Formats: sequence, C-alpha cells, structure tokens
Amino acid sequence: MDTEAELRADCARCQGLCCVALPFDRSAWFAFDKLAHVPCDHLNERSRCAIHAELGERGQAGCQAYDCYGAGQRVCGELFGGRSWRREPELLAAMCDALPGLRDVHELRLLLRQAGQLELSGPARARCQQLLHELEPACGYTPARLAHLNLEQLRRETFAYLRSLRGVAGVRRPRRRLPLVSPSG
Repeated sequence: MDTEAELRADCARCQGLCCVALPFDRSAWFAFDKLAHVPCDHLNERSRCAIHAELGERGQAGCQAYDCYGAGQRVCGELFGGRSWRREPELLAAMCDALPGLRDVHELRLLLRQAGQLELSGPARARCQQLLHELEPACGYTPARLAHLNLEQLRRETFAYLRSLRGVAGVRRPRRRLPLVSPSG
C-alpha cells in the first residue's frame, strides 16, 4: 500500500468515522460541542454528512478542513474487514480509537512520499524507505498492531529526517519581517 489514491480520503468507502470518532468544542471552527465516539447530529443513516454542501455556512469549517488521508476507509475496510459500527455497536470504540493513529501514519507516509520525490543521496533515500517500511509493515495493520505502534517515536524520527533535508530541498527559513507601521502610527 503506497499509492497516492490510498492516502486520499474516500468517504464513499468509509462509515463516517471522522463524524463519530473525533470530539470538538464550540468555537470559530465548530457551531456546537461534540464528544468523542458520539455520532455528529448531522451524520445521516447512510453515514454521510447531511449538511456537507453547506458546512462553512453552518459553522462547521473544522469539518470542512479535516482530512483523514485515507485512514477512514482503511479502518473500515482493512482493519475491520468491512464490518459496520452501526450493525455491531460493540465495534464503535475500537474503530474510533484506530482512526487517529492510522491518520497520523498516513500523514507521515504522505510527507515521506513527497520527500522521496527530491533528488536524495543514496543514504537519504535509504532512510526514507526505512521510515516508510516502519510506518507500513509488510504484514499490514490490525487494530492490535496499530495500538502497539510506537507512533511518537516514528513521528520524532520522521520529522528529524525531514528537517535533515532542508538543504536538499532548498528550503530556507523565512526571515522574520517586522510588521508594517504607518508613519502616523
């Protein structure tokens, strides 16, 4: 598993997990409070958002901005074999718990795939492949394997590796600019 399409959300192959798993607080991004593992009021019986076309206008810009990077459909399809939390409510907690971790794995893989498109030295390319392999074991994920993944360590290693590529990518830190002040102010 390592194609661009697999790292892109496909809501048609998911069960609305982001609308169930994730909590949010009323804010500029969300019009109301929602607890984790509780379906959003706007999630319909087909596991689709009933207000998707008007999320921004309805105060749900946070939903509009969220991307699971393909983790939702993978949790539903691969980790739980297409089983549904609606038909088997006892699966809800485990499916909800798996989503954030697998989303983080997918985000790190996406960043490493982008880094792999740079002109890398042999050792830098080998390190990129090693990290990708650690994030995507050959045996795949199960809920238990995902739960035992040392994601914090992999995140630290991935970001340290990405920082080491700054010179390769020609990335420079932007110089801090002073705010413009009007002559009268």
